[in-house]
Amino acid sequence: MSGTGALSVPSHSCIRTPGRVKGMWLAAVALLGGGCLEQEATATAPTSLSQDLAEAAAVRPGAEPSAVGLALEVENGAGLPLKVKAGQTFFINQIDLRASVTATKDEGVDGLQRAGDFAQLPWQGVRLADEEPILVANPDGTFTRRRFYRDAWWMEQPSTLTVQPVDAQGRATGQAIPLHIGKDDKRKSRDDFFIRRLRAIQWAHDCRTVTNCATARNFSEEALVEVRNARTGAPSFTLSPDTRALRLSWSLRSGAAYTIPVEQVAHPTYAYGFSIDVKALTPPRADGTYAPGSEVTFQLALRDGAGKRLHPEGSLPTYNQVVFGQNEPGLQYYRAFGFIDPSTTYYRRKHRERMLMTQIIGPAQRIQPIRSIVDLDAFLGPDDVQTVGTPERDGVYAQFQTFPPSNKLFGGAFFPEKKGWDAPVNDFWTYKLPANAEPGTYLVTVKGRRVYLGEDVPASRTIEIQVGTPERTEPALTTGPCTTCHSEGGELTQVLHGNDNRAACAGCHAPLGFELEGPIVVRAHFIHSRSDRFNAPKEQCSSCHLTRESTQRTSKAACLSCHKSYPESHVAEFGPIESMYVGGGRESFQQCTGTCHKTHPGSGF
Repeated sequence: MSGTGALSVPSHSCIRTPGRVKGMWLAAVALLGGGCLEQEATATAPTSLSQDLAEAAAVRPGAEPSAVGLALEVENGAGLPLKVKAGQTFFINQIDLRASVTATKDEGVDGLQRAGDFAQLPWQGVRLADEEPILVANPDGTFTRRRFYRDAWWMEQPSTLTVQPVDAQGRATGQAIPLHIGKDDKRKSRDDFFIRRLRAIQWAHDCRTVTNCATARNFSEEALVEVRNARTGAPSFTLSPDTRALRLSWSLRSGAAYTIPVEQVAHPTYAYGFSIDVKALTPPRADGTYAPGSEVTFQLALRDGAGKRLHPEGSLPTYNQVVFGQNEPGLQYYRAFGFIDPSTTYYRRKHRERMLMTQIIGPAQRIQPIRSIVDLDAFLGPDDVQTVGTPERDGVYAQFQTFPPSNKLFGGAFFPEKKGWDAPVNDFWTYKLPANAEPGTYLVTVKGRRVYLGEDVPASRTIEIQVGTPERTEPALTTGPCTTCHSEGGELTQVLHGNDNRAACAGCHAPLGFELEGPIVVRAHFIHSRSDRFNAPKEQCSSCHLTRESTQRTSKAACLSCHKSYPESHVAEFGPIESMYVGGGRESFQQCTGTCHKTHPGSGF
C-alpha cells in the first residue's frame, strides 16, 4: 500500500531547482566542480545474482527480513535510478512526480497545460489558492514569489499508480502493485497513503520587491504529485534476480509508463533502517543533576538498523561529502534553503528538507511555543549554537544547533570563499544552561534523515537531563493527542521527523527571519486548514485544543495561519494580509489584544 524511496544524491550539476530561487548559494555551487556522482554501494561483483542470493541465505538461515519502504521519483518523465538490496522485501512508501516548464511572462501555470509531462492531464478547475514571497533577496537584489494552484480535476479526483517490476526486455518479473491515492477531499480506508498532495506552483524569480512582481520576466512552473507514508497493511514484494526496472503507470496519464531503472546489490555495506543515539559527555553532579549556568556537552551516534555506525566516533562528514560526494552510508544534511531542492510547508516537498539538527528545551513544565525571531545574521555569526528561547523573554529556555553548524551550513552558501561546506563537522556540541535556569527536566533532541538503497527514513531521539532538582517534571501540552487522525501509517513516529514526543518540537521550530512559519502552532494551523482530508470542521478548535484558554492568545500568526481574510476594521488597524502563513511580518507573533476574541464560533468550547 505505499512507497518510500531513496535515491542517489546527485552532484550540483544535477540539481533540480524551480529556477533561481534564493540565489546566493549559486556562487558556492559554482566553485564545486562538475560531474554527476551517484552513491555507490560497495559490493563484491557476483558471478550471478541468483548465486549470491543463495549464498546470502545460507549465511542467515531462516532469516525473514522485515519489509522496507521504497521511495520512487520521476522528474520530467524520467525515473531516477534506484539501487536496492537484493532479496529484500519491500513496500512502496513514497512517490514523487514532478513536471516543469519555464516562461517569460506571468501566465500562472498555463504553460504546464501546453507542454511537459503533465500537459495531457485534465486541468479544468485549476485556481490560484495561495501565494508567498521568499524573504531573502537574490544576488542581484530581486526577490522570488511563489504561487500555489489547486483544484484541477487531476488533483481532486481519485486515481491509481501501479508499480510493475520488469526485466531488461520489459517483461513482468512479478505481480503488479496497484496503489490507490484517493480523492483530495476525503480519506478512505482503501487509500494506500496517509499523505496525498497534488498541486502546481508558479515561481517568479526576478520580482522588483518582496511584494511587486509587475516587471518579472523569469518564471518557472511545476506540477507535483506527492504521496507518502504507506497505510498500515501495505502490500509487500520481493524483486526477482532478473528485475532491472520498475514500470510506474498512472491511471490519469495515458501512453507510456515511467521507467525507473533498478540495480540490485547483493552484499551492501550497511543495513536498512536508521537510529540515533544521544548521550551527555559532561557528567552530572553526585545527585544526578546539572547546576544552572553549567555547560553540558553531548554527543550523537547515527546507526543503521543493525546498530552499525554510519560515521566514525568524533566526527561527521562535511557538507560537500554528504550532498555532492559518494556518501555511501546515506546520511543527510539540510537541502532546502535554495541550496538544492527548496521546500515549502504543506505545498512543496517538506519531507525532502532532511535537516540534521539538535535542540535543548526546558524546563518541561514551561514548554510552550517560541515566538522570538531568529535572524539569518545569527545563523551566519561565530556561534555554532543558537539561543532561541530565554526564560525572561519566552518563558522557556531553548537552544539549537544544525549539523554542520549554521555558520558553515548557511555560511558556505553565502560566502563560498570561506569553504564552510568543506569544514570538518563534529558529532558533539555544548549547550550552556542559563544561570537562572528553573529546576526541572530538560529535553535534548536530535532529528535527522537517512537515504540508503531506496529507503528514505526519518529518525529522532530525545533524552532528558535534570537541572537543579532530581525530581522529574512533565510538560503540560494544550493540544493533542493527535492519534485520532494520525494512525494506520500516519503516526507521528512515521511522518515528518519520526518524533511522537510533541514536547520536543518547539526548540527547533522557532520563527526564523527567512522562514517565519517555523513554529508548530503556525504549521499545524496552516496544514490542517488547507487540507481537505482533515475530517473535523475547521472551526472546531476542540478537535485539537484541550482547553478554551489555549485558543485565546490572539495574534496575526495564530489567527491568519488558518483564516485567509479578516474584517476591514482589522485591515485598517493591523494592515493587509501579506503572508499566507503568519498574516504579516515580524509583528505577527505579538499578541494583538488580551480582551477580544475570547471565544471562537463553533470551537466546541
